[in-house]
Amino acid sequence: MRMREMGCGAFLDALAAKTPAPGGGGASALMGALGAALACMVGCYTVGKPRYAAVEAEVQGLLERAEKIRTRLVELIDEDAAAFEPLSRAYAIPKEDPSRGEIMERCLRSAAAPPMEMLRLACQAIEIHRELLEKGSVMVRSDVGTGVIACWGALYGAALNVKVNTKGMADRAYADEINAQVDALMEKYWKMADEVYESVFRGFS
Repeated sequence: MRMREMGCGAFLDALAAKTPAPGGGGASALMGALGAALACMVGCYTVGKPRYAAVEAEVQGLLERAEKIRTRLVELIDEDAAAFEPLSRAYAIPKEDPSRGEIMERCLRSAAAPPMEMLRLACQAIEIHRELLEKGSVMVRSDVGTGVIACWGALYGAALNVKVNTKGMADRAYADEINAQVDALMEKYWKMADEVYESVFRGFS
């Protein structure tokens, strides 16, 4: 059953079960989708308010971007699970099988792709929350803070799920290139998310 066809309770039951998928990748995508959904909420509460007329067009654009990110992250829950299935089967191939290495490499690359996209989308959602901190309705400022920390969780979880796959790759040049991209995004966006959250948190002190 696809994620869009499951209720929250059913998905959490599946996540808690002794099954390989959904797992950390799907959970990361869900956290990112929650963060993007909160960005949408902030946008909805801002658009149409006379007080924010000067930034309405910008906020409307942020709202549309956040909605696209939210939709794509939900899709990635299913894509992550689908990518893991052949990898799970590849691990069962006997080590003496001459085809094992090629199959494993192909499956590892495929399995790393969904969380890498999750990571990039989480970064985009963090940028949206940073803008909403300045332009969004102050009445939902706490939702900006909650949303950005959900994206922060998605960022960290997705990074782990990329690296667990690159670690097993035989092509170390390719793996190192992917790892470098992950590290660069992490370095930039954990700080950005933290700054947004701290700004919101300090505002209530």
